[in-house]
Amino acid sequence: MFIETEVTPNPDTLKFIPGQTLLEAGTANFNTPDSAEASPLATAMFAIQGVTGVFVGYDFVTISKATEEEWDALKPNVLAGLMQFFASGAPIVNLTDQPVAATMDADAADADIIEQIKTILDEKVRPAVAGDGGDIIYHGFQEGVVYLQMQGACAGCPSSTITLKHGIENLLKYYVPEVVDVRAVE
Repeated sequence: MFIETEVTPNPDTLKFIPGQTLLEAGTANFNTPDSAEASPLATAMFAIQGVTGVFVGYDFVTISKATEEEWDALKPNVLAGLMQFFASGAPIVNLTDQPVAATMDADAADADIIEQIKTILDEKVRPAVAGDGGDIIYHGFQEGVVYLQMQGACAGCPSSTITLKHGIENLLKYYVPEVVDVRAVE
């Protein structure tokens, strides 16, 4: 098995592409070893010293490392761990255990606005963010403010604030005049 590796805008995260579908729909984000219980893949990756995060997309895995670790030393261990995991045939995630992202209560009057926001995120933002090894999760819309969470390579990325405020916020304001601000949710 050949696993392609790509750099991401986040120097502490690499994108690994195994050449196969990992999740048919959605994404899975694991920030701690305890949260990885729902994923045999994430559990295997957290067993590698220096791994601090695992994000699984449609056909890629992004692995985050501790800042003090060097990719030159860690990358071979991650690649070996991924190859061993894929050879095992274990499931990527246990779908029954996967948590659902919480969203804020929405005002019924905002239903059309929320639908527009979600459509823009799905069609224009999510593909670009996935290209960098991450995802963006919608959490709510209240009083003109859109609440979003960056995941994978995008979480903690030095340019994530710029992406959120200047890229996504400007895009949403352009297409949805009711949007006045975009804020990150941790």
